[in-house]
Amino acid sequence: MLRHSFLRFLLVGVMNTIVGLSIMYLCLSLFHWNYWVSTLIGNAVGAVVSYFLNKRFTFQSQAAFSTSAFRFVLVIVVCYFVSYKIGLVVTEWGLEKSLLIPMTYVNEVAVLIGSGLYTITNYLGQKFFVFNK
Repeated sequence: MLRHSFLRFLLVGVMNTIVGLSIMYLCLSLFHWNYWVSTLIGNAVGAVVSYFLNKRFTFQSQAAFSTSAFRFVLVIVVCYFVSYKIGLVVTEWGLEKSLLIPMTYVNEVAVLIGSGLYTITNYLGQKFFVFNK
């Protein structure tokens, strides 16, 4: 049914996105924590679920836990910082140029942009570096 790994990755990603974004926005809006803390906590929770689902369901990998877990964490950390920093920079630049969305929503918009970038970079890292066996 779902033979292509990117489609399976997206299905797992939908679950991770629902959980991760819910936690991010809860931290931002309810607890009033800053952008970096909120996105880090949301991604950390999603990463635990993501590892096990992607290892078995998405990539059907037999890679050893010790090797794949280390690589997984490395990919997650790199993708997190790169994607969410780019998301924040692009959003700040875009909202300064636009009059449609006030700057007060910069963090909320940056979370969405960062999440999209994170999905793409994370897939590539997991497919070619973590679960390539």
